[in-house]
Amino acid sequence: MIGALTRLRARLMPPIPDAIRDDFTILRAQRVETQTPLMYLMLIATTPTAAWVGAAHVHWGVRFGMPALLALLCVLGLIENAQSRRRRMSLRRARILVVKTNHVSGWVGSMCSAWCVVNWLASPPENHANFAMILTMGSLATAYCLSSIRAAAILNLAVGVLPITVLMLSSGRVGEMAAATSLILATAILIRFILQGHAMLVDLLQLQAQTRDLAHTDPLTGLANRRALDDQIAQLLRPSTRTRPFKLALLDLDGFKLVNDRYGHAFGDKLLCSVAARLSETIGARGLVVRQGGDEFAILIPPHSPLITAPLADQLLIALVRPHMIDGHPITVGASVGVALWPDDGADADDLFDFADKALYQAKAEARAAATPANDAAAA
Repeated sequence: MIGALTRLRARLMPPIPDAIRDDFTILRAQRVETQTPLMYLMLIATTPTAAWVGAAHVHWGVRFGMPALLALLCVLGLIENAQSRRRRMSLRRARILVVKTNHVSGWVGSMCSAWCVVNWLASPPENHANFAMILTMGSLATAYCLSSIRAAAILNLAVGVLPITVLMLSSGRVGEMAAATSLILATAILIRFILQGHAMLVDLLQLQAQTRDLAHTDPLTGLANRRALDDQIAQLLRPSTRTRPFKLALLDLDGFKLVNDRYGHAFGDKLLCSVAARLSETIGARGLVVRQGGDEFAILIPPHSPLITAPLADQLLIALVRPHMIDGHPITVGASVGVALWPDDGADADDLFDFADKALYQAKAEARAAATPANDAAAA
């Protein structure tokens, strides 16, 4: 039984994918922050009517006190909302807002439902429709305004609509029973709308995440691309994060053109993928490996990485020493590496790339100079 209920809940209210959970939290908090002023104004407008039509024999604290308390809570909510919207919507604030909305909407809905039930029981049958209309319209409108927070909207409908519906169905009066049936159908349609809106929002964020990933990923190797590298460096250079050094390494393969010319571009693409996998294995989660284009790669080592003090160029070259097995052929390819350290080798991104690029070409020149005597000796 519990397993069946769990599967039903997962089908009707599937969990948010981890990849978009934070974005989803911020987006729905922004939406509910925008929509709640309308809800507050609507509830304030109904409180005088609610107090006026209240049953004459109920305690004044119920008839007038509860509507007055609701109006006061709505005014305070409007003030808090106005102040809150002046601040940036951070993830922490979004989480707090979602939790607060779930709790507050449940308590307010329960208070309104209790007011309606007490007045219903203390009033003659000809006045029942007044309380049912006030409560159901308020609950439906509130659920619509809270629709971006699925749990809060459905909870509000449950505590607001369910008690009055039970009273109407059990009254034995045909008109009230028919009205209760219509209310159940309207509530079911609204719940369906809320769930569909939730699913559409999740699909939209997933599509955005996929688009963002494609925009920051090299299609051949699956590594990050130059755009992702520029974004990461820009974040590291923000004033709020400029605290500790970070490294940028540029790597260029030696002899890759010869492999391409001999075996073809498809073979060369497989070699690039093998190099990318080797570099990713070496760096792991301790840095960012990037394919800039062609046979050019870049490695960004953030301040917190243990590789920040390691001989990065030596580690990268050692990783590429053993041959790559491509279509049964052992292929050995070398590389040249240039490394720049922020802020010693450049104050901004352009300076860092320029320093690393010069160091790369110096390494290439030294490699060619070292290879020339060896070639002369072999010829002799």
